[in-house]
Amino acid sequence: MAMKKLGRGLDALLGDFTATPPEGVVQADIYMIDTNADQPRKTFDEERLNELAESLKRHGMVQPIIVHQNGDRYTIVAGERRFRAARLAGFKTVPVIVKQFDDAEIQEIALVENLQRESLNPIEEAAAIRFLMQQHDLTQEEVSSRLSKSRPAIANSLRLLSLPDSVQDMVKEGKLSAGHGRALAAIKDEAAVRRLAGDAAINGWSVREIERKATKFTNPELDKVERESKKKRVRQTNDMYVAQEKLREHLGTKVTIDGSEKKGKITIEYYTRDGLEALYDALMKL
Repeated sequence: MAMKKLGRGLDALLGDFTATPPEGVVQADIYMIDTNADQPRKTFDEERLNELAESLKRHGMVQPIIVHQNGDRYTIVAGERRFRAARLAGFKTVPVIVKQFDDAEIQEIALVENLQRESLNPIEEAAAIRFLMQQHDLTQEEVSSRLSKSRPAIANSLRLLSLPDSVQDMVKEGKLSAGHGRALAAIKDEAAVRRLAGDAAINGWSVREIERKATKFTNPELDKVERESKKKRVRQTNDMYVAQEKLREHLGTKVTIDGSEKKGKITIEYYTRDGLEALYDALMKL
């Protein structure tokens, strides 16, 4: 069975949740429903689950869970958070809509649901994208199309998985942002990455500060040139700084604008071949 393209979003794949299918909504025994072992989300906020459980007690479950039938049991395709909250609320049965998907579609839907409806932390998102690529032999270009994300965004997300485990944990916990993680991923010296990550978390360094310090490890000569030319550098206007930050956000990498509003240069950095190819693709679309 050919995989459906997910670029149109989750509802395009699952159909309208509010519409009752021909076979109707089934009340399924909650103990006959299994979670998806390949669910991208590995942690669920306990406080938010309890809040949802209280809401379900008051209002019931308005939106059915989407499941795939496996023999006499069901596997969740979309709606695991509602399922977990229903168990906390003491439900014995829950409304489900049974749909038939192959394994590839189930994994894609689980990822897209989390990306579109319940945000994953950056490491969970990167791991889920890598899993999808490995399981179904997808290129970055193909997975970017399926998930409606740019190729640079996919490449930058995957870079986070090169970080040491301890630093990945800091990103998971929100001590560092994905931007901090991408800047640190450019450094090959793991000890330096761990040290800078700890200092950044303690001192509240910005992404730009991490990028500046990372240059000492990724390009010592450039760092020397920048330090020598710092005194000569024309101070950026506010408009130039805003333009620089917008380019940095759009391209997902370090961008520096030097000069005045009449003359200067724009420096765009990359750290891997994939990063170079992603930048090329993005710039050719401008």
